[in-house]
Amino acid sequence: MNWWLAAACALVAGGLGPCLWGAARGTAGRRVVAQNMATLLLCLVFLLLAQGYGRPSYVDLALVVAVLGPAGTLVFTRLLGDEMEARPPGARLLTPAVLVGAPATVVPMCVATGPGRASVKLVFTGVLLIAGGAVTSRAVRRG
Repeated sequence: MNWWLAAACALVAGGLGPCLWGAARGTAGRRVVAQNMATLLLCLVFLLLAQGYGRPSYVDLALVVAVLGPAGTLVFTRLLGDEMEARPPGARLLTPAVLVGAPATVVPMCVATGPGRASVKLVFTGVLLIAGGAVTSRAVRRG
C-alpha cells in the first residue's frame, strides 16, 4: 500500500461514511448536500486510486463523476426545491471543501505524473470539480 491508496482509504472511511449517513437520514436539503459532498469525495477517491494503482482509466471515471455529479445535484435541487429549506445544514461547507480538496489532490498528482496528456486531464478534472462545486453549492444555498 502506498500513500495514494492510504489517502483514498482515509477519504472513503472518513468522508463517504458520513455522506452516506446524511443522504440516508435527514431533511431533503441535508440529503442533497450529502449527495453533493459524496460526489466530490468519490471523484477524489477515483483520482487517488488511479495514481495508487497506476491505472489511468480511473481518471476517466473521475472525469465522468466530475461532469455528472454536479448535474445530478442541480436536478435534485430543482426537483426538491419546495421541500428544501433556505439554508440546508452543511451547505456552507461545500465551497471550502471543493476549493481545498480538489487542488490538494490534483496538484500533487500532476507533480507525480509529470508533463503530458495525463496532467492536462488531471487539471481539467480539477477545474470541472471546482466549477461544478461552486455552481452546485450556490444552487443548494439558493444564492
